[in-house]
Amino acid sequence: MRIEKCYFCSKSVYPGHGTAFVRNDAKVFRFCTSKCHKNFKMKRNPRKVRWTKAFRRAAGKEMVIDSTIDFEKRRNVPVRYDRDLMRSTLQAMKRIAEVKKRRENAFWKNRMATSREKLKTHQRKLTTKRQSPVRLLEPMPGPAPSEKVKIKIKATEKPKSALVAGEGRSMGMEIDHD
Repeated sequence: MRIEKCYFCSKSVYPGHGTAFVRNDAKVFRFCTSKCHKNFKMKRNPRKVRWTKAFRRAAGKEMVIDSTIDFEKRRNVPVRYDRDLMRSTLQAMKRIAEVKKRRENAFWKNRMATSREKLKTHQRKLTTKRQSPVRLLEPMPGPAPSEKVKIKIKATEKPKSALVAGEGRSMGMEIDHD
């Protein structure tokens, strides 16, 4: 049996799972969940629904142009079984998986670096616009480590009538009345 792809979200649909919808013109649509099927029936565009693979590709969040992705494409021509061909195919699949993982990591790092740069420029714009002393990326300036700052805090004392024995305290702790 073959592992199909969901028509709406591009997730893998394993044999015996999901739903198949056959249109009047005999085109078959496979769906992984009822969520995808309902969104398809509501005539939603997968490129505009944020959780789909199509949206991620259209928005530049997924790798689109890469030669390793072409190996996942469906092939309709059956090939006669050959042991050497199978061995070389399995080795090639492992190698392709390694290359794909390395390229995806590089793509992710590049994408995160650009988003970090966008964040920095956005924060610079905000700080220049507001003219506030708060820096969002840098730590707050404080006293030098050699200077010691003493701050006195005065606490108001509760009146004696509010300190009823046993109320608001646990395990029989008593207050000293000095």
